[in-house]
Amino acid sequence: MKILVLGGYGLIGLSITKALLAAGHEVTGLGRSAAKGCAAAPQADWVARDLSQMTEKAGWTDVLAGMDVVINAAGVLQDGMNDRVMAVQRDSVQAMAAACKPAGVRQIVQISAPGVSTSSDTVFYRSKAEGDAAVKASGVHWVIFRPGLVLSPQAYGGTSLLRQLAAVPLVQPVMLADADIRTVHVDDVAGAVVRAVEKGLTEVDADLLSSEPARLEDLILAIRSWLGFAPPRAVIRAPYFLGAFTARLGDLAGWLGWRPALRTTSLKVLGKGVTGNAEQWPVRNLSDTLSVLPSTVQERTYARTALLYPFLLFILSAFWIVSGVIGWTQQSSAMAVFGPAMPAALAKAFVLGGGVADIAIGAALLIRPLTRAAALAAVFVSLAYLAGGAVLAPHLWADPLGPMVKVFPAIALTLTVWTLTEAR
Repeated sequence: MKILVLGGYGLIGLSITKALLAAGHEVTGLGRSAAKGCAAAPQADWVARDLSQMTEKAGWTDVLAGMDVVINAAGVLQDGMNDRVMAVQRDSVQAMAAACKPAGVRQIVQISAPGVSTSSDTVFYRSKAEGDAAVKASGVHWVIFRPGLVLSPQAYGGTSLLRQLAAVPLVQPVMLADADIRTVHVDDVAGAVVRAVEKGLTEVDADLLSSEPARLEDLILAIRSWLGFAPPRAVIRAPYFLGAFTARLGDLAGWLGWRPALRTTSLKVLGKGVTGNAEQWPVRNLSDTLSVLPSTVQERTYARTALLYPFLLFILSAFWIVSGVIGWTQQSSAMAVFGPAMPAALAKAFVLGGGVADIAIGAALLIRPLTRAAALAAVFVSLAYLAGGAVLAPHLWADPLGPMVKVFPAIALTLTVWTLTEAR
């Protein structure tokens, strides 16, 4: 069959894409970047589209042409710089569902979430519920699967958050410790989709989650053990307000182009619990899921670096911004470094120009689309400072506080941030 997978290289979508290819189907993936899709699953065809821009029925005509099945595995947790929840999870789904029957599509498989409702206090759940309703009203066969917290070899979203928390050394911080969080292996989701497609199922609305209850605290400790980290010396139950404050910072990061796992929406979802009817479609339990997931040095390294990355980025950004501000506020002292031989106007131009460059680099580091370019700029500017200092202020190299020597660890930190700044 010819199958279109929306969000085809996402956490769930990629597993579905690969499972369908392995089953012998002809798969076309749709995502924002065809290049990323080709890198992730080169056997599939790829279409580069932004679902938030596909909110009219007419915009789906060419994409749906010749397709037998559409699988919607696309999703957005919360609004941000490049993300619009309602546009992706409601408007585009409504347009797609309306276009399927005229295009000859026979079945839609929708990946939703357990507990969604049009009266929910989160846009994520409301938009999912309205998208589900559109799929059911499409006039074609439909199946809706509602996975619990998805665990997979890849780390993204909730999977990433659990790994980061489990990597905290010595102690185990946890919040909402008693929340019931049911999990599902990503391959179980993909397997359910393949079965629904090949059996031609219709009017199936099923939760996909473990039948065993798992408190969030126990889940994090299980992840910690699976990763091979030492048991914590103490479990610290953090107050909710601390998590809420951290989530607000995550919201702000979202508007700077980042997609942190902990944001207001994810905190609310965890607070309500991730549970449902586990008898509708049996999947493996947590222990069986963890037993088949890889747990090697790569997983432990990721967990540690993902935990540290925000701190590294913030420290690097603050270093550059503070350096620039000091230059501007202490112009006379900064100009004196060049000595009496340099004209005052030229010295002032160097100080002010350098301050502007420092502040610009520090600010750009915080904006996700600019981070890697800003890191490279920071390295080049640092090298320029070293070269300029050697020519214009060589005495700084012998300064007992070592201002020039300290540039080298700053370059090392910058290269670390550049290396670790990766999209999924």
